[in-house]
Amino acid sequence: MALAWSLGLAQGSVGAATVEVAGVKLEDRITVNSAPLQLNGAGVRHKAVFKVYTAGLYLSSKADTPEAVLAATGPKRMTITMLRDIDSAELGKLFSRGMEDNMEKSAFSKLIPGVLRMSQVFTNHKVLKTGETFVLDWVPGTGTVLTIKGQVEGEPFKEPEFFNALMRIWLGPKPADWQLKDALLGVKK
Repeated sequence: MALAWSLGLAQGSVGAATVEVAGVKLEDRITVNSAPLQLNGAGVRHKAVFKVYTAGLYLSSKADTPEAVLAATGPKRMTITMLRDIDSAELGKLFSRGMEDNMEKSAFSKLIPGVLRMSQVFTNHKVLKTGETFVLDWVPGTGTVLTIKGQVEGEPFKEPEFFNALMRIWLGPKPADWQLKDALLGVKK
């Protein structure tokens, strides 16, 4: 079943143009679960003076506010490519904290089983190296599919709230990086 997911979710569009962000090439159009998506925005996550990763957000139509992204119907994708080696367990913890910081406590508490499972998946990978990619796909009727280094990781996270909680890491009121938030939303400064 995992093989079918990876084949159906990771297809790019033939003849698509690419956008380069910090040396990482992102297709401007892709296909997820047979649905065409376009690159909504892309940017770099900075931590102090260091570039940590590039992120690209794909939607079926452009959205320039967090609310529009969260309300968008159909498949969605966030792709992350590492620009430096990072401890995967630490990344999983940062994602958990980012979700918690951008949600009401009661809403976050309902997602704790999924958050723990996601953290364990990242911990199992030990290190994400420079150039390695992971992908978060929202597929309606299926859930959030996590793909790391080209391999689908376990069963999808079924709750629709889980994908939106992940998106709030970058698009919420306390984003991981304000410049990256603007870049993902296609906001020109």
